[in-house]
Amino acid sequence: MKTAPESDGEALRKELRGWLESNLDERFRQAGSALTASAASLGVLREWNRRLAENAWVAIAWPREWGGRAASVAEQVAFAEEMDRAEAPSPVNLIGLSNIAPAILEHGTEAQRRRFLEPMRRGDEIWSQGFSEPEAGSDLASLRATAVRHGEGWLINGQKTWNTLGLVADFCELLVRTDPNVPRHAGLTCLLVDLRLPGVEVRPIRTITGEVEFAEIFFTDVEVPASAVLGEPGAGWRVAMTTLNSERGGVASLHLMVRRRIRRLVEATRLALDPDGSPRTADPCVRRALARLHVDGELLRALCERALAGMIANRPGPEAALTKLVWSRTEQRIAEVAAEVLGAEALGGEWARARLQARSYSIAGGTTQINKNLVARRVLGLPKGN
Repeated sequence: MKTAPESDGEALRKELRGWLESNLDERFRQAGSALTASAASLGVLREWNRRLAENAWVAIAWPREWGGRAASVAEQVAFAEEMDRAEAPSPVNLIGLSNIAPAILEHGTEAQRRRFLEPMRRGDEIWSQGFSEPEAGSDLASLRATAVRHGEGWLINGQKTWNTLGLVADFCELLVRTDPNVPRHAGLTCLLVDLRLPGVEVRPIRTITGEVEFAEIFFTDVEVPASAVLGEPGAGWRVAMTTLNSERGGVASLHLMVRRRIRRLVEATRLALDPDGSPRTADPCVRRALARLHVDGELLRALCERALAGMIANRPGPEAALTKLVWSRTEQRIAEVAAEVLGAEALGGEWARARLQARSYSIAGGTTQINKNLVARRVLGLPKGN
């Protein structure tokens, strides 16, 4: 199996580590994530994003001509590991950089690439992904939002939901039905839509945690030019699959985030005391629960590393679906174990939020049921159900 040389990634790791030591300060660390940032924090994150972009530390997998570093998968992994080690914030365009930009690079015109990629890379314009609808989530081809010819452009009507960063987004990669008279997958078109146009209404979706990282977007007679089409009319499904399948080095961040959270829980438990003053970790049941959680984290790491090895060798495999299943299960288990080992101390702060958010991991990034079907049919070879 051909793999990247040992040095592939290490030179970048060393360069990035030195750069972070000189440029990352506590103000940026405290800004958090663009998903849950306040207006003030989002401004700090944009400043951090611009600093990253000016030194080609945003979208490192992109071609150099578009501001990237043409980074290999191994280099992308090294980047993710160093950013995690330093607890550095991610760029603000979480969806735009990882999902939408690859589709623009592959299917976009030269004019579209020049118009959208640099503002996206710098964080000057934030993007959301307009795919899911109230009755079209896992079955994406059943979507109902439409676009019809209008002069030389298109007229959009419909609704999208669960738009990550939708409340602060400037643009949306929108999947709509443009031909109702052909098979479902063949009648779709992808549009690049300015969310500041007349007829666009964005409403926040407040989750059980009280945060508004999602929005629903309504389109009422929204006019866009013919140049808004990404790819070709009717080729939206192919563009959408490019968007949804654009995870590469980012796979590494799954286990990094999970294992960091497990370490924090272990540390919090070490500091916790029972009512009689004895350390909480003196309880063998507590130690057993934490040990099992640690093993789950290491299993996720092994799956991620196997998936990345397959990418380096250009050998696709089932690891992506398996990784998602283990990731969601482990995130939920972390929240459960926190409540078990910390008791009342887990009723507030980070661990209370984790418990409230835990159930959403069965849906985020592809539902557990769909992933189980993929594993059953493509890995285990089981027949399709009736």
